[in-house]
Amino acid sequence: MLTNWSGNHRFAAARVHRPTTVEELQAVVAGAERVHALGSRHSFTDVADTAGDLVVTADLPAEIAVDAERRQVRVSGGVTYGRLAAELHAQGWALATMASLPHISVAGAVATGTHGSGDRIGSLAAAVAGLDLVSADGTLRSVRRGDPDFDGHVVALGALGVATHVTLDVEPTYDVRQDLYTDLPWGVALERFDELTASAGSVSLFTDWAGADVAQVWLKSRDTTPPTDLFGAPAAVGTLHMLTGADLEAVTDQGGVPGPWHERLPHFRMAFTPSRGEELQSEYLVPRARALEAVAALRSLAGRFGPLLQVSEVRTVAADRLWLSGAYDVDAVALHFTWVRDVPAVYAVLPAIEEALLPLGARPHWGKCFVAGADELRPLYPRFEDFRALAQRVDPDGVFRSDFLARTLDLD
Repeated sequence: MLTNWSGNHRFAAARVHRPTTVEELQAVVAGAERVHALGSRHSFTDVADTAGDLVVTADLPAEIAVDAERRQVRVSGGVTYGRLAAELHAQGWALATMASLPHISVAGAVATGTHGSGDRIGSLAAAVAGLDLVSADGTLRSVRRGDPDFDGHVVALGALGVATHVTLDVEPTYDVRQDLYTDLPWGVALERFDELTASAGSVSLFTDWAGADVAQVWLKSRDTTPPTDLFGAPAAVGTLHMLTGADLEAVTDQGGVPGPWHERLPHFRMAFTPSRGEELQSEYLVPRARALEAVAALRSLAGRFGPLLQVSEVRTVAADRLWLSGAYDVDAVALHFTWVRDVPAVYAVLPAIEEALLPLGARPHWGKCFVAGADELRPLYPRFEDFRALAQRVDPDGVFRSDFLARTLDLD
């Protein structure tokens, strides 16, 4: 039985295909009544599932082609960010950001709006300059930045086709240092929140929401020299993992030692299981202007969800123009939850969290656990109806439709 990464979702597809050429992929899509692409299976919901045919993209030819003049790379959609990053660095190139784990596929991460961290850094999807897609009838088509409806195609949840290739912006390679601090009082963190998140290119706050302090702050910097303490929080002594008792070998190098960007920007090493593996995750991206209200709400709710929480992470993401992005048209603060793998208990506390956060404009990460349906999500996305119209135009027979899309976007 095929499951997702953490084992909480069993895929319901009638058939699973592993095409080894784009032509095989086209034939599968053309012959299917319902079909969906499956990447690295790092989602925690049925976002990548279908009642029909799943097509695993990992066995398609792995192409990574840099166009130095355009400062772009064209990569097969099933390639992982870890593999892409290593090849880019070897050729003298880099991405502006990476997610906390490098194990995820490029097309899958882009399609669900996955992100890294940084006040001035957009999500992984913000770097997309083009997509090559297999359409519902099996034909190939391409969309490029600047084309009509391009901004609706990038974070598209698999509703508009199967991505064979993704073209991303790149820049010359660079080094990053990673410095950790501990026990930053929440009062200081809130009072100086803007200074705190601007203190490095990427900033992560790890908390259980219940304590008086932010337990850990991770700074990832290109060329700044972090202070010996961070607004009074001391520098960490030795290597830390954000999860108590987890394998320290799994995290990327800390201690302020500069190293290649792809070996510092992710929290976890490619060769190790990220986080704990057996877990659930949720995440909500709230407009930055409402972030402190969101933090206060979560701290007040900590007693209700605390026994289920392994750790929470707070990061920032710059605004973009992608219709279904959590950062569409607004700088966002991402509030992430790593839960124990207790599906009924986690889903029992999510309504209270969403009751507090959604009125502030918070948008759930499409690939993580949430309970909001189309009626609740529609007001949060100004281009919600535009996306629905685009999906109906591109896929009038509903070949790429699914239970997830029916539930969250009213596409059935």
